[in-house]
Amino acid sequence: MTTTRPTAATSTATAATTAPPRRLAALTPEQAPGRAGELLADIVERHGSAGEMVSTMAHSPALLDGYLSLSRAMKRVKIPRALSEKLSLAVQEWIGCGTCREAHREAGRAAGLSGADIELARQGTSKDPREAALIGLALKILAEPGSLSDDDVAETRRHGWSDRVIAEVVGVVTLNLLTGAFNLLAGIQPAHDD
Repeated sequence: MTTTRPTAATSTATAATTAPPRRLAALTPEQAPGRAGELLADIVERHGSAGEMVSTMAHSPALLDGYLSLSRAMKRVKIPRALSEKLSLAVQEWIGCGTCREAHREAGRAAGLSGADIELARQGTSKDPREAALIGLALKILAEPGSLSDDDVAETRRHGWSDRVIAEVVGVVTLNLLTGAFNLLAGIQPAHDD
């Protein structure tokens, strides 16, 4: 599986030095239409706040409900947490969402990833060949889904991954595409990203 992708160094060199202007405003539960207001109110009641991305997704009740459902579902995957963060880092490096990269960098650290692990993931690989195979599959799912082949699945299986994990990679990629693309569209980006 060969997928041309930006590297951490490329992304760093082209990162904006100031946050882009917001294109969509975050909403309060009172401002959010329909079911989105109910969902936001519930999140705020349980957690104290909903966060910028979730509050901004509230412009669309369908999008917010779908994101929350997919996010909850993907917490039940068989992919180990640290590896899931590596997949997310590789995908977000490709997508270019600085907000998501930073969130997954922090989540990766919390899951026990070293700085070297994080940088390798951002480059689309791992020192562990088994993990590197799964990361490569994730990037191909993101960037070249029309070129996926029997060989790609067979190669991933040869590295010891079950069909369940192979299927769940699509969910991890999809969730990351949703959050990264939404943040970029809405203009939710950090002032500085590395």
